[in-house]
Amino acid sequence: MTKARPDTSEPLLIKRYASRRLYNTETSDYVTLEDIAGFIRTGREVKIVDLKSGDDLTRQYLLQIIAEHESRGDTILPIEVLNDLVRSYATKTGSVVPDFLTMSFEMLKQGQSKMVENMTAMNPMVKMPGFEAMRAQQEVFLKAMTGGIGTQWSGPGADPREADSDDRTAAQELDDIKRQLADLQSKLSKM
Repeated sequence: MTKARPDTSEPLLIKRYASRRLYNTETSDYVTLEDIAGFIRTGREVKIVDLKSGDDLTRQYLLQIIAEHESRGDTILPIEVLNDLVRSYATKTGSVVPDFLTMSFEMLKQGQSKMVENMTAMNPMVKMPGFEAMRAQQEVFLKAMTGGIGTQWSGPGADPREADSDDRTAAQELDDIKRQLADLQSKLSKM
């Protein structure tokens, strides 16, 4: 009898026991924070709950994963950003920070996706034998360099024959994103 595949559209449920051990309910085994970080890197949503109380502990554990990476030297959060985050907890601007961060990360993902699309659409080597293997290596490289944010090769631009007629370069897209972020920061500082 074949075992049913887990539904990956639903968050992976991790239960925390009183001993603080984390239990993967899909595979029926214990996991570490690094395992959870690995699930997230592959695109899987995770939900961590306390077995006894049912409290959602996801935020607490995600922050712990981030703190561990930052403490090991895998820093992506500049000191200025960390200071601003701490300040936002004490001010009225704290209520707009989550929306601002969400919009900023979404713009970053869109910009990176557009850059990947442009690289594929404008590449004359698309018809060369072995291009797919080279493209896969390029994708892995970009994913490693960007932490996996927005580097999927699907949708418009995945096939260069489907590329839109937008001639904008990745640099122009990045400039637009920077300009939009500056506008958002300006609005935020005025609040």
